[in-house]
Amino acid sequence: MIDPSLLPALAIFVQVAHRRSFTRAASDMDVSRAALSLSLKALEQKLGTRLLYRTTRDMSLTEDGQRLYDALQPALRSIDQVLRTLGKDQAVPSGLLRVNTSRIAAKTLLEPHMGEFMRLYPELRLELVMQDGMSNIVADGCDAGIRLGQNLAEHMVAVPITPLMEMAVVGSPAYFKKHGQPVNPKELMNHNCLGYRQTTSGSIFQWEFTTPGAKGQDFTVQPQGTFITNDDDGMVRAAMQGVGLAQHMVIAVQNQLHEGSLIRVLQRWCKPFPGFYIYVPSREQMPAKVRALVDFLVEKREAMKSLMLYR
Repeated sequence: MIDPSLLPALAIFVQVAHRRSFTRAASDMDVSRAALSLSLKALEQKLGTRLLYRTTRDMSLTEDGQRLYDALQPALRSIDQVLRTLGKDQAVPSGLLRVNTSRIAAKTLLEPHMGEFMRLYPELRLELVMQDGMSNIVADGCDAGIRLGQNLAEHMVAVPITPLMEMAVVGSPAYFKKHGQPVNPKELMNHNCLGYRQTTSGSIFQWEFTTPGAKGQDFTVQPQGTFITNDDDGMVRAAMQGVGLAQHMVIAVQNQLHEGSLIRVLQRWCKPFPGFYIYVPSREQMPAKVRALVDFLVEKREAMKSLMLYR
């Protein structure tokens, strides 16, 4: 591994060798000629070899100097090209954008708008990393994460991309015609409640409720029924077929509620909670590709509000 302390002197050597002049190189680098000369002398002493022949009128490379220049010049040119590309990335969204997201957020917030986003930013490559549990996006090499507000990682900059969310207890019209509608969570013991096994913990998700009123108390109900799945879409399909009741976020069943294939009950027992946020490690020097996704999802959040999906 190269000694990092040599890097400034090596860059100076390449500039001097390229310009074949201490004076011109000093002007290019906005330093004094004496400073360049001292740096080159120190480099030669460190390497134990002469790199330059110097006279009052001329300068040329020694054999070792030419070998070093031939090795360094292409490498520094490549570094310069990469740095220029990085500068462009700050202005134009491009390159690979890796987003760590839960499956429900991907299905409801990202996938429905994928075509539009990719058409807006054709130089981007988008990778979705599906992970329902919490993730360290820095350690996992992701540019951003999407999680519910109550589950945000610490020390992250977060921007809301949905309005407040609600859980919804839903069932099919046929199910309610046969079994009736519960008027409070206690009556769920008389109903077939579909279970969702969480992929991270392996436990059955407990249904969440809050007693109505200003001083509502939070509590949970353990669903009891004849069907358990670790696929939330499968749970919703079972509810639509009249197998039983399901609890899921409103955003995940809004289409079925609008078309009438599912009916919502116990709404006043389900209080709003912080919705989904996109979060990033830092607001400073945010890459254009990340800023593009943040702005896009914030715009979609405003569209959600106008549709009043959470009435």
